[in-house]
Amino acid sequence: MEVKSRHHLRSDEIRDLETSLESKLGVDVDGDSYERVDLVGTDFDLVLVDGEPHVFFVDGDPFLTVRGANAFPPERRVVTVDAGAVQFVSDGADVMRPGIVEADDVIDPDDLVIIVEETHGKALAVGRALEPGADMVGDSGKVVESVHHVGDDLYEFSV
Repeated sequence: MEVKSRHHLRSDEIRDLETSLESKLGVDVDGDSYERVDLVGTDFDLVLVDGEPHVFFVDGDPFLTVRGANAFPPERRVVTVDAGAVQFVSDGADVMRPGIVEADDVIDPDDLVIIVEETHGKALAVGRALEPGADMVGDSGKVVESVHHVGDDLYEFSV
């Protein structure tokens, strides 16, 4: 991933970012430095929180990256998958209904969600919900489209 530009966020931008993540995910992202990194050829930009790629902008809205979700575990918009789904989700597969053991009821279709594994609660991926959270547990069908996962270029990004 090639860096196009980098700049520190102003205090009002930091406040807006923190407020947005708090309202969406119930997390308190608290860092000493926030730096926006514009990338070449991607649909998103990053925010480094204390030098770590913890936040990315998808369609103009801030959301936690996988590394960000592991540093600041979210309380809302979480989809939990069973052990059998971990390898597939970690490799970037979309999430199928049979692999889901629990989904937050506040999730609406098109929401970004954090996908975690049930044993340790570690984040594996970020995806876009295709169904409401209340309808995600079941027998068949794709319910979350993968956007970012462990091991992809965004996950491996370093400065």
